[in-house]
Order: sequence, then structure tokens, then C-alpha cells
Amino acid sequence: MENTQPLPNLLTEQRMTDAWADVLKQPADSSVLKPSAHRLAFADPEFLLRREARGIRIQLEMLKPDLDQSAQGIHNTVVVFGSARFVSPEQAQEQLMQAGDDPQAKTVAQRHVRNAQHYEHARQFAHLVANYSDGLPAEQRLYVCTGGGPGIMEAANRGAHEARAPTIGLNIALPHEQHANPYVTPSLSFKFHYFAMRKMHFMIRAKALVAFPGGFGTLDELFEVITLVQTKKAQPVPIVLFGSSYWKRLLNFEAMVEEGVIAPEDLNLLHFVDEPQVAWDVIARFYRL
Repeated sequence: MENTQPLPNLLTEQRMTDAWADVLKQPADSSVLKPSAHRLAFADPEFLLRREARGIRIQLEMLKPDLDQSAQGIHNTVVVFGSARFVSPEQAQEQLMQAGDDPQAKTVAQRHVRNAQHYEHARQFAHLVANYSDGLPAEQRLYVCTGGGPGIMEAANRGAHEARAPTIGLNIALPHEQHANPYVTPSLSFKFHYFAMRKMHFMIRAKALVAFPGGFGTLDELFEVITLVQTKKAQPVPIVLFGSSYWKRLLNFEAMVEEGVIAPEDLNLLHFVDEPQVAWDVIARFYRL
């Protein structure tokens, strides 16, 4: 009987290398972590985890997320930062009800209720980004990218997910295990060991940064971007600070100008907003969308 199966296109087919077959021969138990001089170097976790192999691990953290995103058509992102401690309005109200008459628990719950507005605003903003990109060619779309964790990150991933758009999470391995939130697209859920590589991936595809109120991690990521743009190590992008009262209480940028540690024009890098639509308008004006 004649074989009607189409012949593979040998010019475009991506076949697994024979090396991977060698990796699969290794036993799938704890013995794989024991030193073995005979094991192929790239199939030897004990070798790859040595201090001297750190450079290789950094290269791999650079390469894997880049290749995977390119293969899935992710070229442009809007990066959303913010506190991992904020909860949704629904969760905040539930905590307030459970607090009862406990003064301390009630104080904490009331703060969660107050900050839940930031969660909701991040969700709404991400929805706007996803709606804009719907139906556009892949190279023109903007995808929401976060750190993949809870709080503001979850809210932004959720807003894009609810608009049926792919959404990216760049998670980080921490001493207290942090799992990706359920709204990150599984094939775009990456996990990093090195903070430096994670921050680099935030910037590689970023066309805008939106920073909601947050703690040390948010500040670290925010000032990394500001520094890269100020020193022209990165292309200019809109840097949006959502929650103007929070940011202006926390950071006195005018004092920095008065002391001469930054130039007056450096303040033009920052945009203070309080509404999701206004945040999107800043980005739309910047790129004349």
C-alpha cells in the first residue's frame, strides 16, 4: 500500500538532538545527583550546580525565556510592578468580616480593603492593554508582563487573562516558595534563580513600565529601569507611577533636583497617574497609538 504520509520538510523540521536521547538514559532517581565522571556534562546536575558553572547557568537563564517568548510571538510587553501583599477587593472584604471585634485584625483588614483599590486598578489597566492588542498583528501587540506572583502581579495577569490574552510571568525562586499566580499563561510562566537575569528579561521586551505601590522589590525594579533610561542604556519608555499620593509621599524627587543629584529634565521620565485609563493614555500618547 502506498504511503500517503507527507514527507517532513528537512529544511524547517526541528528534530531533537541525539544528545537529548543520552540525557533520557539517565536514571530518574536520586542517584542522578551523585557525582559521575562518565555522565555527559550537560546531563550532570551535580556538575552544573557547582560554583564554577555559574556563568553557564546565567547564560541558560538568559537564553531559555528569550527563545520561548520569541517562539510564541511575544515581542512587546507592558511591565507591571507592585506589591505582592495587596489582595483583591473580594478577599479584603472577607478578611474584614473575619476580623470581627479583634482591633488588631480589624486594623490590618481595613488596610487591605483600602489597598484593594490598587489591585482592582491593576486589573482594569491590564484589561485595557489586552483590549488594545486584540486583533493586531503579533509584532504590534502589547502583552502584560509581571513578576508572576500574588498581589499587583496577580491583578495585572488576571486582567489580561480575563480579556483572553496571553500573559507573562517572570517568577523568582525564593526561600519561601513562591508559585506563579493562576492567571499566567502556562507556556509563558518562567522561573529564575538570578534576580539580575530576571530584571534583564523585564527590560528586553518592555515598551512601558507601570509601577503600583510596593516595597523594596518594587523600588529595586523601578530604579533599575529609571537608571537604564536616564543613562541611555535602554531605549526611552514611559515610566508610569500609579498612585500619585503614595509615590509623592515616599519619594521626594524635587528634593533630588534641589540638591543637584538629578537634572530637572529627569523628572520628565516619570508620569504620575491615578486612573487605569490615564495610565493607558500616557502609553498611547508616547507611541501615538
